[in-house]
Amino acid sequence: MRLDVWQELYRNLTPGVQPDQQSFAVDLGGQQILLPIRVLPEGDRAVVSLILNQASFRVLDLIADVLAERLAPLAPDVVVAVPTLGLPLAEAVARRLGHSRLVPLGYSRKFWYDEALSLPLSSITTPGGGKRLYVDPHMLPLLKNRRVLVVDDVLSSGASMRTVLALLDRAGIRPMAVGAAMLQGERWVEAVPDRVIGAFATPILTRGCDGWQALD
Repeated sequence: MRLDVWQELYRNLTPGVQPDQQSFAVDLGGQQILLPIRVLPEGDRAVVSLILNQASFRVLDLIADVLAERLAPLAPDVVVAVPTLGLPLAEAVARRLGHSRLVPLGYSRKFWYDEALSLPLSSITTPGGGKRLYVDPHMLPLLKNRRVLVVDDVLSSGASMRTVLALLDRAGIRPMAVGAAMLQGERWVEAVPDRVIGAFATPILTRGCDGWQALD
């Protein structure tokens, strides 16, 4: 597997599956970034992967620039960050929107937390669950009666974002929109009916005679 994925900005790549059949290029305003193709366990399908805390700062900055520009017209009052990989993107977006802080959700329970303000979390990367998602009750005044934007790194199955929205709903918070770096496939659409804005989208891939291709 090549090691230059999510590290460089290119201007000469054709978006889509690359000739090496190991990487996928996405275009962000005339510049491209390279992402790895990860084969799913069944072997005949694959997804395009993004792990933001392994990305170079230049790549993270470009993704944040594009996403913040698309989210700015919504004029959110506060950004809610989804752990763990959504945190660097949420901070970068919040700064670009002119905010002085954000509200992070977390997996670690502090002694002053209210267990009623938590939910078990399951996602495509943690199918067995085992985690709980918490919102700090001391942060709720920052969210009440505000235009709330939720930011995460990737929407794939939509399971983890559905839990995020359910947790915020339990606290009486109805976000105005969800922002993400990558919208992966279309499974998330049914799980996250709210307004969703991504920096870029990638398809689910299927193995054909000529290599990987977008699944119809």
